[in-house]
Amino acid sequence: MGGLLDEVYERLRDTGPEFDGWLSNHGPMAADALLRLGPDSEVHVHRWVDRYRTRLEDAPAPRWPISPESWREAFGDATRLGDWPAFFDRELAERPWPDVLCTWWPRLLPGAVAAATHGLIRTGHAVRALREEQTPPRVAELAQALGYWAARWQPVPGDVPPRGSRAPGTALDALPVLGGAGDVRRRLADLGSRPDWAPAVAGLAPVAVAEVPAALDALVDAAVVRYGRWAHGNPVMLVHAATAPRAAALVLPSLPRDQWQPTFRAAWVTAAAITAAYRPAGVLPEPPSGLDPRPATEAALRSGDEHALKFAEVAAESAARGVPTAVGAAQRAAQLIGRAGG
Repeated sequence: MGGLLDEVYERLRDTGPEFDGWLSNHGPMAADALLRLGPDSEVHVHRWVDRYRTRLEDAPAPRWPISPESWREAFGDATRLGDWPAFFDRELAERPWPDVLCTWWPRLLPGAVAAATHGLIRTGHAVRALREEQTPPRVAELAQALGYWAARWQPVPGDVPPRGSRAPGTALDALPVLGGAGDVRRRLADLGSRPDWAPAVAGLAPVAVAEVPAALDALVDAAVVRYGRWAHGNPVMLVHAATAPRAAALVLPSLPRDQWQPTFRAAWVTAAAITAAYRPAGVLPEPPSGLDPRPATEAALRSGDEHALKFAEVAAESAARGVPTAVGAAQRAAQLIGRAGG
């Protein structure tokens, strides 16, 4: 898989982080997920990239260099979509990638919902790939991921630390149903005006440092289960309530332990924000039970949708942890996203 993934990164290297206005480029993330869905998935990856690449736009050119002294004024400035990846290219040329990651991770975390969580998710995929093998294409992909996150950095209003007693599943259930309209930026801004939002976020039970890896898995599993019930609210956006905390879990082994609890907090508030912004008032019937991931993989491959592919990989991990409806939730994702035009 290693050589194929590097080939994909090279093929997508000159594409921009967004296209068609504000849609995120899922190419590197989805291709990585596709390669991990099973031994037969490698035959599909280049055909998938061929199709997906036709939708993408060229990478924006750098315009004004960002320096280590001036980065704060450029944080969250989407007009710097070309400047931030160039900044991280320079950072990663001068220092080992784990050092760059650990410097910037705590700066980026409070804006983890940026670009509908795609900066975080793309970073998670890139860090996992680098831990497996350090190659120039993987280092370059990390620069793209961190740069996209920095340019779109956006905090969640009402972000308060967990201080309640709820497990992740019941904490997700207790979130308000926003019932709003508009894009993700509008919906997230609306959260700040809800008096029930911050108390619901605080209702999650805090976790000790040593408990963070298991707590992240539990949050991902809870979001996968609830996707099976709430997917009709928005089958594309609600995928990210699971894939964003899972991306944080992918990065965790590369972080010092003093960054683990802030990582869990950011993963929780990000999953909670996406959930509250898009969950419907009603629920679907539970999807069927079964721990064999092949039906979900096959459904995701048939759909060819980038969100279905990423969610299938995450759901397979939940199924491996014994979540009985995870595979059914991933099948539902492929079906609903396919009907919606993905």
